[in-house]
Amino acid sequence: MDTNRRTDYATLVLRLSLGMMFVAHGLLKITVFSLPGTVAFFVSVGLPGWLAYPVAFGEIIGGALLLGGIYTSYVVVGLLPILIGAAVVHSGNGWVFSNANGGWEYTAFLIAASVALALLSDGAFAWKPRRRTQN
Repeated sequence: MDTNRRTDYATLVLRLSLGMMFVAHGLLKITVFSLPGTVAFFVSVGLPGWLAYPVAFGEIIGGALLLGGIYTSYVVVGLLPILIGAAVVHSGNGWVFSNANGGWEYTAFLIAASVALALLSDGAFAWKPRRRTQN
């Protein structure tokens, strides 16, 4: 297998992993914590409560777009503010995510993985829009 194909498949693994993580975290905010519970958490850490809604739905929709490989670089860059916000929220809890209330190492890794995916782009099995050709 040549290097380009290996890179495409490695990018696919990264894209699917990040996509599943975003969908899972968005659904967690809705199904486990509930939207009112997520709003309460956001308020407790000093964020506006209304922000819980675009974050939860942004994670679900953005994660689904990543799973499909739809405009991967744009989507993952658009999701970076959510990850940066999570890193800021967890920054006072120390480095390791197993600390009380979670540290910031997991979110720092997700930021790095997202930047890598933005640089790599779509990978294998991605939806690619057709380019219009000139006659």
